[in-house]
Amino acid sequence: MIVFAVEYVYVADSTAARDEHRLRHREWTANLVAEGALLASGPYGDGTGALLIFRATDETALNELLKQDPFAIEGVIAGIRSTEWTPISGALAAHAS
Repeated sequence: MIVFAVEYVYVADSTAARDEHRLRHREWTANLVAEGALLASGPYGDGTGALLIFRATDETALNELLKQDPFAIEGVIAGIRSTEWTPISGALAAHAS
């Protein structure tokens, strides 16, 4: 499995829409944590986006997962940047292949 760092950039002025769909988004992330696909996630303090750390077989599988996010479905994500990441030290290092 490959570890990916995924950065969401939220649509400007999407706070109300994100608030409306946050419960579904968090249920989605909780399920992915239970499955072992999502290692960590959380919003940036300034409210402009979020960082999510995933495990996936490849980038295609990752992109399929990201399409299922209620935030993506509801159009509150303006951009996504994903990159393969190798955690060398700390709590996530054990997940590097």
